[in-house]
Amino acid sequence: MEKTARTSPDTGGKGIGRARFLAGAAALGLAGGALPAAGARAGEARAGRRGLARRGVVYTVGAGETPATAWDTARMRADLRAIRRDLHANTVDVTGDGVERLTATAAEAVEQGLHVWLQPTLGDAPQRDILEHLAECGRFAQRLRRQGASVELSVGCEFWLFAPGIVPGETALERVANLQNGTVDFARMQRRLNAFTAKAAAVGRSVFDGRLSYAAAQDDEVDWSLFDVVGIDYYSYHRDPADYARELRGYQRWGKPLAITEFGTCTYEGAPQAGGMGWSVVDYDKDPPEIRGGLVRSERTQAAYLTQLLSVFESMGLYAAMAFEFVTPDAPHRPDDPLHDLDLASYALTKPVRDRPDDPASPWHWEPKAAFHALARCYARAR
Repeated sequence: MEKTARTSPDTGGKGIGRARFLAGAAALGLAGGALPAAGARAGEARAGRRGLARRGVVYTVGAGETPATAWDTARMRADLRAIRRDLHANTVDVTGDGVERLTATAAEAVEQGLHVWLQPTLGDAPQRDILEHLAECGRFAQRLRRQGASVELSVGCEFWLFAPGIVPGETALERVANLQNGTVDFARMQRRLNAFTAKAAAVGRSVFDGRLSYAAAQDDEVDWSLFDVVGIDYYSYHRDPADYARELRGYQRWGKPLAITEFGTCTYEGAPQAGGMGWSVVDYDKDPPEIRGGLVRSERTQAAYLTQLLSVFESMGLYAAMAFEFVTPDAPHRPDDPLHDLDLASYALTKPVRDRPDDPASPWHWEPKAAFHALARCYARAR
């Protein structure tokens, strides 16, 4: 299972990951209380500085639900050009699974002058396969680094969700259900999570000598002494912007650079208040899937939330922020059919439009949303 923004629950994708933040986190009762550690790179925390060093977007490489939405070299190259030239990002978080897809995308991003945050995310596979997948990608990142590329390695994302053997359940869906039902020994889960995170960090260090990180859920307890950069997938909602800064300062107590490895919201009124569960408004028991609740599409809502958070990140001088995500091919926009406008439940900055809306195999293209334009203006000013 790749770390993807597909909204369909049967994909086991990023939509499931978002469920953790509101449902799973409360069940876990974790406070992110790993002991602070100054670390060898504590001085790189950019204390007192203002403005992000890395402004970017998450770009997921995946097999796709249909041949039409599968990863494609030509499309990938065009997307990265748009990320660099039109979005004005200086960083791309290349994530997903498949060593060939990940490495080809990372190499192309380097060619186009982007800083690469390479994050292999193989899921629902044996732990040894996940670690070998990480090692192969890490070795490639090291070759890029030796050639002078600007690249960092993240050992993965939310291991409790993606790596079997930490939370009971053979699939991500089963693991989330067990968390929500409270049928988990949380102390044992934490021990297993710690052990696997340490293994992943060791693998990363063995093949890559640049900055190492990990993308944690907001309430995850992580031993950040293992990493050079603290990475947080951040989906909070606060009425008062000052509360974002107050919350984020808690992640700076390790004295290390803080990267927001994901932030974003869906494309309807009220989506920010739904936090990480914004994707869950789709009824997949219907064929085709339908949007529940008579929601009102609002690209303005998505754009306002993203720019507000970005302003907070900039004001705090955080190290990096990556908007989630560039495109979600399997959540097409249907402007004339609000009931089936799956892009409404997507976090992407662009909307996929099919030439033939009712045909999943139809050719498609993406169009920028208001959030794309809003972030592009912010990124351009910063550059």
